[in-house]
Amino acid sequence: MHTQTDSTPHWDWYRSFLAVLETGSLSAAGRAMGLTQPTVGRHIDQLEAALGLKLFIRSFDGYAATEAALELKPYLLQLAAGEAALRRVASSHGQGVQGCVRISASEVIGVEVLPPMLARLRQQHPQLVVELVLSNRAEDLLQREADIAVRMFRPTQEALLVRRVGEIELGLHAHRDYLAREGTPQTQEQLEGHALIGFDRESAFIRRMQQQYPLLSRGRFALRSDSDLAQLAALRAGFGIGACQVRLASADPRLVRVLAAEFAPRLETWVAMHEDLRDSPRCAVTFAALVQGLAAYAEGG
Repeated sequence: MHTQTDSTPHWDWYRSFLAVLETGSLSAAGRAMGLTQPTVGRHIDQLEAALGLKLFIRSFDGYAATEAALELKPYLLQLAAGEAALRRVASSHGQGVQGCVRISASEVIGVEVLPPMLARLRQQHPQLVVELVLSNRAEDLLQREADIAVRMFRPTQEALLVRRVGEIELGLHAHRDYLAREGTPQTQEQLEGHALIGFDRESAFIRRMQQQYPLLSRGRFALRSDSDLAQLAALRAGFGIGACQVRLASADPRLVRVLAAEFAPRLETWVAMHEDLRDSPRCAVTFAALVQGLAAYAEGG
């Protein structure tokens, strides 16, 4: 183990540490950061010396994180998020709406729903830069991993400004060619003979859905994916029957809704940001645009 020194770790050392944690090797971390392998290795050595800790076990096939490294990781992720937030705030100072705003949204919302809203926003404020994080994970607004989040559940954290924009209805859909080939189910029981598209790993939301719709269980799915976009692509390709946002499917004449009376769950939709950002022009206009746009989407307008 390295002996502890009085050297204060530099942020570049931490960045290299996180990159090696993510990639598992100096060379891959160097490529990701635009640094040479020796530079990344020197950063790791310097950080270990400064902290007095062994962070990685070196082996012929890469760098394996030690227990100490794994314990440090969440704190360094907070530092990285804070540094990114600092840069966004610094970029926003000046006349008018400008700078960078970071938005977190689920895959389907981020890819299929938000782009027209963001395009209009950019036309109105050409100095605004958008960072769009596609994630089904709840980004932590309090740790500034994102400035604004679109969520399909009510945020419960304190110190957040939240707006409920409505409910988005889900429905079972299939490509018209699939239904022409395999037939259209008239009851939930008739789903038994169809190729169903669904999740791979359970979540709290999925468990609630299964209680209401027991036929939509993992063992019955012919295609399993935790990616909403992958499920949507399978629907559009005619693989089988799966859940999709009704408003989204209605825009594609190839997709036909089935069992509308029996399957019509609704997702509450919220837009949230840290209340400290309410006076930030870049965040305020983006928040308002998302609230207005998503409310119209949820209402079908």
